[in-house]
Amino acid sequence: MSVPAAPPGQPRKAALAAWIGSALEYYDFFIYGSAAALIFPEVFFDESDPATATLLSLATFGVAYAARPVGALFLGHFGDRVGRKKIMVFTLILMGVSTFLIGCLPTRAQVGSLAPVLLVLCRVLQGISAAGEQASANSMTLEHAPSGRRGFFTSFTLSGTQGGQLLATLVFIPIAALPEDQLLSWGWRVPFWLSIAVAVVGYVIRRKLEETPAFTAQQATGEVVALPLAVLLRDHWADVLRVVAGALVASVSTIFTVWALAYATGDSVGMSRTSMLWVGALANVVALAAIPAWAMLSDRVGRRPVYLVGAAGSAVMMFAYLWAISTGSYPLVLVLGIVTFGVVYSAANGVWPSFYGEMFSTRVRLSGMAIGTQIGFAVAGFAVTFAARIAGPDGDGWSAVALFTAALCVPPVIAALSARETAKIPTERLGGRGTHEAAQPETVTA
Repeated sequence: MSVPAAPPGQPRKAALAAWIGSALEYYDFFIYGSAAALIFPEVFFDESDPATATLLSLATFGVAYAARPVGALFLGHFGDRVGRKKIMVFTLILMGVSTFLIGCLPTRAQVGSLAPVLLVLCRVLQGISAAGEQASANSMTLEHAPSGRRGFFTSFTLSGTQGGQLLATLVFIPIAALPEDQLLSWGWRVPFWLSIAVAVVGYVIRRKLEETPAFTAQQATGEVVALPLAVLLRDHWADVLRVVAGALVASVSTIFTVWALAYATGDSVGMSRTSMLWVGALANVVALAAIPAWAMLSDRVGRRPVYLVGAAGSAVMMFAYLWAISTGSYPLVLVLGIVTFGVVYSAANGVWPSFYGEMFSTRVRLSGMAIGTQIGFAVAGFAVTFAARIAGPDGDGWSAVALFTAALCVPPVIAALSARETAKIPTERLGGRGTHEAAQPETVTA
């Protein structure tokens, strides 16, 4: 099937819409991480001892990741059946509403054990939304992009994610500086309430997107797959496993963003909330530039070498970063935090949207990316909970956590080494065109 080129300016428009939409969507997702580390132990789990309260709060952070594989099955299916644009709009609305509701929840002091139950339910809705967000945005940008620049254009989704994390951090900095009584009574709710404005802006932007030429061509020729999951597991099962293994590299992000924040501001180290939030903010500022730079490099030298730098380098740098926190030296923490998360991790983070997406054909791309990444991300989400357990009763076993994080970087390295290099393959030939999949059509007219 010949795929028409995107209209002039459409690749940039799709990339910009993916950037803004992802930034707004993941603002919602990441403010929960900050609150889980700093606020929720005292608001929703205050009847437990401090260590247990933190553990329970971080477990609710991981709940969304457990929901994401389930959401990926449904949203991936419909994304390959009805198009990328509709899923992108749906996920944004769901995220905005569920996040706003978190800001309205009663505390445990007000309604008892019902409060954490409601918190978990809202977090599940956030997870379902996130399951389809990145896969649909990545598919949208990849299928609009010129063949020789797919790495650069798809990286806008992940730099948007970092932008959302930066925005969430900047919002929490003044909130965390409030007096303790104001912070725990109403202050923590404000970032969640702002999600309604976030959802409205994102909805307006994404409604103006055009569907991708590749998917539109499939609709016109009746090649839309009736059961994307069946075709995916029949023809692309090995690549799905590679994506699952590769997605474990996201553990670096969750450990850095949530566990390290809780460790640094806990009793054993005692660094201030505001200063540690600034580490994350500045690391994300650097990542905003590093992600597209690494992606452009991957367009020249290939996806695999750049991805390997990020995955293997992150395994090493997490030891350095967590050690720096243990010393209590803020300048050291700041420098190593920026290098670890802003520079090294960005190599893998900036390349995986194109690297994973190019493993699949248009017919199953959204399903393959959504299901593969969300299973791996589910493990990454609960990595925070495991880290809290293996850090010991005082929560200061940083070396065990660093070793655990490094171990989770091994499967991504293996996945990258076993994957095909796809940077130079034309878009219409991605995913093994002309092979078993094309020989056994299983389509319906959409």
